[in-house]
Amino acid sequence: MERVELAPGYDCPRLIKGNWQLAERHGPPVERAAALAGMRRFVEAGIDAFDCADHYVGVEELIGEFRRAYPELARRLKVHTKVVPDRDVLPRIKPADIAFLIDRALQRLGVERLDLVQFHWWDYAVPGYVEALGWLADMRRAGKIRLVGTTNFDLPRLREIVAAGVDLAANQLQYSVLDRRPEGGMVDFARANRVALLCYGALAGGFLSERWLGADDPATPLANRSLVKYRLIVDEFGSWALFQRLLRALDGIARKHGVSIAAVATRWVLDRPGATAAIVGARTDAHLEGLSRTATLRLDDADRAAIAAVQAEARGPAGECYALEREPGGRHASIMWTNQNLKGVGAR
Repeated sequence: MERVELAPGYDCPRLIKGNWQLAERHGPPVERAAALAGMRRFVEAGIDAFDCADHYVGVEELIGEFRRAYPELARRLKVHTKVVPDRDVLPRIKPADIAFLIDRALQRLGVERLDLVQFHWWDYAVPGYVEALGWLADMRRAGKIRLVGTTNFDLPRLREIVAAGVDLAANQLQYSVLDRRPEGGMVDFARANRVALLCYGALAGGFLSERWLGADDPATPLANRSLVKYRLIVDEFGSWALFQRLLRALDGIARKHGVSIAAVATRWVLDRPGATAAIVGARTDAHLEGLSRTATLRLDDADRAAIAAVQAEARGPAGECYALEREPGGRHASIMWTNQNLKGVGAR
């Protein structure tokens, strides 16, 4: 498995296991034994970095259970979690609130130090995100956190944060063949300031797979929250027909190389300038072998041209990273649960 250095002395695989799909209320209930067995096989395959969050209900606890069940593998495991204060708390947030979230994550995961904490702030109209990142930096100096990062921050705010002297290791953001918003300046800024880009949504919640090739536009309700979220991204990209054209292009490339559509879509992200790693969500290890082949897959100029020809007809998504998801009253923002740490429900 390809690896990359996020900071001096700290490396991780370029393929990271995402765990949003294991969260309670994301979809069907999780079969814990299968989830733990899947985690084991991911680590054994060299995918020894897991992504999670305090508001992925039950996931930090599940990873903590994995660590206890497999102590040898736990020594190899790196966990990237997120700290996501509730939207309602933001106007009155205090250092103690952030400290509570950090201490809770430490307890849930069963560790003495968090490898990477990625900070999210729901509402830019509420001041305080730079100050809160400073509190995280204080906890890093105290030894509770190894690296500090952000998630879903746009370019203007990331510039503000870096200008304030916050030492950021990474920014996690959505990046895929369907969503190229990071190319609107974020990639160049991140490379210039040595901020790793950890890219989620590479498989669009599973839409970028053989399962949807030639399929009709799905009727609601969809099976899980990933599909709800990324069906909206398909709309931003263009029509369902254009999405099918993209799937056919990806399928042709996959057949040519003897791999899956998911492997091609993931490799495309990993090959983008500035993309440090791709986070691929997985409930189990069912697609592990196919995904692992991204390490040896090499796309050629004809492959990239076939994908670009379809992308050239896309309408979007446009604008800053995560701007659509923040738009008051917008379709994307309306599906977000922004007070999940208080109410005990989880959504990205």
